Amino acid sequence: MRIHTDIPLPSMSLLRCFDAAARHESFTAAAEELGMTQGAVSRQVKELEAQLGTALFHREGRGVRLTGPGKALAPLIKSDLQRLRSTIGHAIASGAKREILTISAPPTFASRWLVPRLPTFKATRPDLELYMISRADPFDMLEEKVDVAIHFGRANWPATSLTPLCPENLVIVGSPNLENAHEDMPLSEIFDLPLLHNATRAELWRQLYESLFDTPRALQSGSYFDQLSLIISAAVAGMGVAVLPTYLIENEVRHGELVVLAAPKISTSESYFTARPAGIRNPLAKEFQDWIRKQVTNPL
Repeated sequence: MRIHTDIPLPSMSLLRCFDAAARHESFTAAAEELGMTQGAVSRQVKELEAQLGTALFHREGRGVRLTGPGKALAPLIKSDLQRLRSTIGHAIASGAKREILTISAPPTFASRWLVPRLPTFKATRPDLELYMISRADPFDMLEEKVDVAIHFGRANWPATSLTPLCPENLVIVGSPNLENAHEDMPLSEIFDLPLLHNATRAELWRQLYESLFDTPRALQSGSYFDQLSLIISAAVAGMGVAVLPTYLIENEVRHGELVVLAAPKISTSESYFTARPAGIRNPLAKEFQDWIRKQVTNPL
C-alpha cells in the first residue's frame, strides 16, 4: 500500500484543540486547559473536521461527545503529540548539551508520591532536564522515547525490563469526622460504614472481607469513582471509608485529614514496578531506578 506523504497536515493548533477536547469531551474544559475561549476551541475543531471530511464530535445541547471516527482518532493524536513533545525536548537538551531523562508514571502516583521527591534526585544533577508524563497503561517505551516508567499491575509489560519496586501497602482509611468511624473500632464494623469503591477494582472490598472472615458478604453498595485521586478526596470529605495505598495518602494521614482504621494484610496480585526498554543500556535511567527504590518504605 502506497503511503501518501503529500497529504497536507492540520496545524498544531487544530490538533492540540482536538486532543484537549477529546480528553475532556468538553470544549469548555479544553478551553480552560489551553487558555482559549470556548468559541475558539469550537472553531478549531470545526476546521479540523472540515479538513478530515468527517464529524469528530456529536454536539448535544451544551455538551459534546466523540463520534466513532473521533474515538478512533483521539488516542492516536494524543500519542503522536506526546512523541513530538518528547522529540523536541530531547532536541533542546541535546542542543544545550544537557542530559534529559523522560519518566512516566500513573497520574495519582506521580502527583502525590513521585513528583514531591524529584527535587532530591535533581539536586544531585543540576544540569539534568526531567521530562515527566503521566500514563497508567503499558505503551511502547522505545517508540515514545521514555527512559524509565513506574508500572502498577502485574509483571506483564511486553518489550520492557521490569524490576519489582514495592507492594501496594493497602490500608482502610476514613475521615476523623465520619460518623461512627474511629481508630480502635472492631474490624468487622468497618464494613457497615459507607464504602468508597474503585470502579476499576469493584470487587476489592468483597475480596478483602472474604480474606478476613469465613462468611461471604455482598459489598457492592456505596459510591464509585474511576480515579484514586477522586476516592481520596471523597474519603477526606467524609463520604465513606476507602481502601487505599499508603504511598498516595501520606499528607492526608500526616495532617489528620484521614485516619487509618485498619491495616490488615491484604494480598493482591498487583504491585509497583520500574520499567525500562528491554535491551537498552541507559546509565542515567539505571541511576534513577536505583534512587527511587531507596525512596520506598517497604521495597520488594
